[in-house]
Amino acid sequence: MITNIWPPSSALSGRCSRAACASASSQGERRREVVSAARGDGRLGRLSGRDDALFVYGTLQFPEVLETLLGRVPPSEPAELTGWRAAALPRRIYPGLVAAPLGRTRGAVLSGLTAAEWTILDAFEDDEYDLRRVRVEHRNVPVWTYVWTVAADPADWQRERFAAEHLAHFAVRSARWRRDPASFPDPAGQGWAGPSA
Repeated sequence: MITNIWPPSSALSGRCSRAACASASSQGERRREVVSAARGDGRLGRLSGRDDALFVYGTLQFPEVLETLLGRVPPSEPAELTGWRAAALPRRIYPGLVAAPLGRTRGAVLSGLTAAEWTILDAFEDDEYDLRRVRVEHRNVPVWTYVWTVAADPADWQRERFAAEHLAHFAVRSARWRRDPASFPDPAGQGWAGPSA
């Protein structure tokens, strides 16, 4: 349940500046969009609508991929997640997050995502991912992340190798997916698959 009151009482009483009220209005709009998406079915139904942030650890940590999918790069901050690892996946060039007691995964926390952006990112992820809450280091509140739910390789995904060998092509294919997702019925299929990092 969302406990923020909208519009803020200062806006009702006329005590905020035009810029402050406009900013508050924009924030309220974003909250309503996320809440609207959260009321849907599937993985996004778990979102609370209260400034939900997303921990990304694979291809979505690259600005080139985010720009092609969302048309912008959302605000982000570097983050680390302990107890998990970014695993290489069979026949895929992107990773999956799997539990690992001694694991540590570098990534970023994206914030300020709109409901439409959550919908795009969720559609971009395979069905084998589950949207779950995790606690990243140096953050007081949990964030969401996509966790891999089926078998993964014992090897870790190699971010630097992906960047050097696959990023440019992956960004181009991501842009094509964004224009016509139906033409990619199997995200792990031809074009997405590659050597296991």
